[in-house]
Amino acid sequence: MTLSGVQLVALLMVVGMFLLFILGGLGSKLRQASDYGFSGSYTGLVGSGAAIASNWMSAASIMGLAGLFYLKGYYAMAFVIGWTGGYVLLLVLLATQIRRFGKFTAPDFVGFRYESATARTVVALISIVITIIYCVAQFRGIALLVSWIFGLEYQAAVITGAALLVGFVVVSGTLGVIRNQSLQYFILITAFVVPLMLINRKLGYFWVLPQFGYGEAVVTLQQQFGYYWSEPFASIDLFQWMALCFTLMFGTAGLPHVLSRFYQAPSMRDARWGVVVGLFFISLIYWSAPAYGVLARLFDARSGNPYKIPDPSQADLVTLTASLQAGLPVWAVGLLVAGGMAAAFYAAAGLLQSGAAAFAYDIYPRLLKPSATDADKVTVAKGVFLVLAVMVMLLSLNQVGMIAEIAAVAFALAGNTIFPAFLLGIWWSRTNAAGVLSGMLVGVLITVSTPLLGDLIPWVNTVFPLTSSAFIGAPVVILVMIVVSLLTRPPSDEIVTFLIRDVHDSGGK
Repeated sequence: MTLSGVQLVALLMVVGMFLLFILGGLGSKLRQASDYGFSGSYTGLVGSGAAIASNWMSAASIMGLAGLFYLKGYYAMAFVIGWTGGYVLLLVLLATQIRRFGKFTAPDFVGFRYESATARTVVALISIVITIIYCVAQFRGIALLVSWIFGLEYQAAVITGAALLVGFVVVSGTLGVIRNQSLQYFILITAFVVPLMLINRKLGYFWVLPQFGYGEAVVTLQQQFGYYWSEPFASIDLFQWMALCFTLMFGTAGLPHVLSRFYQAPSMRDARWGVVVGLFFISLIYWSAPAYGVLARLFDARSGNPYKIPDPSQADLVTLTASLQAGLPVWAVGLLVAGGMAAAFYAAAGLLQSGAAAFAYDIYPRLLKPSATDADKVTVAKGVFLVLAVMVMLLSLNQVGMIAEIAAVAFALAGNTIFPAFLLGIWWSRTNAAGVLSGMLVGVLITVSTPLLGDLIPWVNTVFPLTSSAFIGAPVVILVMIVVSLLTRPPSDEIVTFLIRDVHDSGGK
């Protein structure tokens, strides 16, 4: 149902979903710097796992991943393995130890562990850059959905979406965004999976668990239409696939807004099991995204064009187009659009809060106003939130790539900088400030080496692809950190004692 170009039912469902979330945030006012961007009460293992998964549900997960499966088939498995594998790295190497440090943010951790205000500032700046890049991907998803709902051109949709996002955060209150995360996950996963169940049912496939039922579509594409969707490395070679997979893995374990979730857990056991539960909830998304891509390909084939070359600029809308091609009821399409919009809004809002908090908590009071009060920090954070939103909006006006591939650049930066800093900071007590600073600066250079040097030095494009540079880059950075640390003064006895006593031998606390 439309009204003068507006998809009315979808719009009403989007409004209804956001009103539900806003109710949880009304009346919540921020008075402490610790409330801005990172806090939130602990809600048990299931609630914590759902909050972790909610933190992860974004335009890249809901829209971009399905688009990649639709466009490139098996290639997209690198994103699934990389993103879920990153949580395994967190579980095995970092989650428990981060909880034992008890620090507030990624910059706070680095500043304390390496006894360096400079290192803390550098991580804060890197966190802000990661926020901006990752948010560009979210804004693209928001713009595509706004464009479809209102019938707007892409650039007008970017501006409209940015205005709606800022308005949502202002109305709901930033603390409401955090408090709603568990509820948000269960609503959004329902909005993502229910339309998929209906599509499978209409096609006659097993629909109760549609993540398993769509296998018949893969077989049909191969046998009837000669499209080998699951053929490995058809569009990318093994090295490129591995590089992307490991870059996303290292990046996931280094994203500041992901790491911050573990500071809230009351014990190391809760931190560990929160990741396990969260990984299960995340897997529900990643079991579903390939199905949308395959089913959309099947609809293309049945329409008489099995080898249709999709438009990359529209592939990110494949979940929506598959639902429309299946002739789903208008309410089901609206539910899917509302879920996608909410996921992108919440991801963008959380990322912008994280970036704003990095400036207000880690840079502003240390470099600009040492006498800043908590109220000053909150005011600055809100102002920086708006500045970052405008910057991201301007960067999003041009369609520079697919949602998941834009996000992958942020993962590469995190994997080349923050992940090595945390890994060595936890597990090798000899790492010092000089080592971590040198390594992170090398990591930044590696991340931008392809756009800066790729034309002059062709092998850089092969070794350090823009979206996949951490596969080689992270080990290089770790090596730099080790060598520089060995050549310079060791960390203080206090830090070494803290690592031995409180991090590695905590008596099970």
